Amino acid sequence: MRTVLRRPDFRLLFAGLLASMTAESILLLALAIWVKDLTGSSGLAGGTIFAVIAPMTLAPLVGWFVDRYPRRPFFVAANLVTAALLTPLFTVRDAGDIWLVYLVAALYGLSSITLGAALSGLIRQLVPVELLAEANGALQTVRQGLRLVGPLVGAALYAAFGGWALAGIGMIGFVTAAVVVTAVPNPQPSTPTVRLRWPAELGAGLRHLAGVPALRRALLGYGLGSLVMGFSESLIFAYVDQGLGRNAAFVGVLVTVQGVGGLLGGLCSPALVRRLGEVGTLAAGVAFFSPAALALAYPDLRLAFVAVLLAGVSLPLTMVGLHTLIQRRTPPVLVGRVAAATQAVVSGPQALSIGAGALLVGVLDYRALFALVGVATFAAGAYLWRGRHLSPPAGGRPLLPPTVPTSPSIPAQRRPAEVEIDKPMTTGTPRVPRR
Repeated sequence: MRTVLRRPDFRLLFAGLLASMTAESILLLALAIWVKDLTGSSGLAGGTIFAVIAPMTLAPLVGWFVDRYPRRPFFVAANLVTAALLTPLFTVRDAGDIWLVYLVAALYGLSSITLGAALSGLIRQLVPVELLAEANGALQTVRQGLRLVGPLVGAALYAAFGGWALAGIGMIGFVTAAVVVTAVPNPQPSTPTVRLRWPAELGAGLRHLAGVPALRRALLGYGLGSLVMGFSESLIFAYVDQGLGRNAAFVGVLVTVQGVGGLLGGLCSPALVRRLGEVGTLAAGVAFFSPAALALAYPDLRLAFVAVLLAGVSLPLTMVGLHTLIQRRTPPVLVGRVAAATQAVVSGPQALSIGAGALLVGVLDYRALFALVGVATFAAGAYLWRGRHLSPPAGGRPLLPPTVPTSPSIPAQRRPAEVEIDKPMTTGTPRVPRR
């Protein structure tokens, strides 16, 4: 990661993202705590998380919108807009105002999709292809580190100063990110492409994901794993209560250990991408969740620490493998749409599995459910591992990889047959080899 952090442009971007990610880590859980405090209802508090997830249905539209504008100015503007979206929180006083919290949560979720799509495209333009894994690994390491302290800081700020402090800290973080990223040199823009009608443009990201074999396998395998990985969000409370015989506060200890695993995973992820390729790293990330879940099927404190450590390692490996694969296998003009579509495809199964886990844990033994999670994630990891040849390590990549599918942003008479994905696409359009 030292190599990518030596680049002045990425170092500035990294500093800006550190401010915005700090605001994110403080804000989200604290909003749910605020609703719980105002209403006394755990269900209404959980509705805050649902409000953040719900805008994922708009991901194709968001990605299309992001791809229409230059990356850096758009990212700066999106951070400023996000800061402005938090201002209604200053007017919340009692339970009758929780609709304002839900509104801000939904707008914040929409902003999160927008910022993620814009960031993926900006990194693709700023960072050479061979350093993409390092860049994504550095960001995931910081994100996982903030998970250790952010929620605790947010809860402490809320307890000490009230909800307005959350809005204030969040606004400062996003404005700081915008100001810092303004200093990033403007990357060379992609060459404009012929625009088709907007319905075709909206579906471009999903069609690209379905058409590239490596991306298709990555989404199918990770989607299968996501359908059960979210169970653990509810099962962990039953494990701590019924299995370990401890109160719910002990979950915080396990979350801290998981955060340590996340730091380790983030630090190791670039090396794994170089050794295994993107799909291989994604497979390793999903597979690490299998022994973690199986260990949690047997209540033992020592196994619990090992299990949550492995689960923590899993997340950054999957994220770095998936994001790097998208950036390497997608023409720059499509990165926003593909990143947004991926976020929707992944978040949908996760949201369903969190809800399903909450229902199933009430009627089935948590140990059987953890065993199910372990078997399903092992199957998903094996499916991904069998496709690791679709994105071989950098040293073993062929000069001309498999055909990239047609994109609606590229005219039919000029569609590329093959793309040299290991070289930066500085022009924004694939090179067409002579037949």
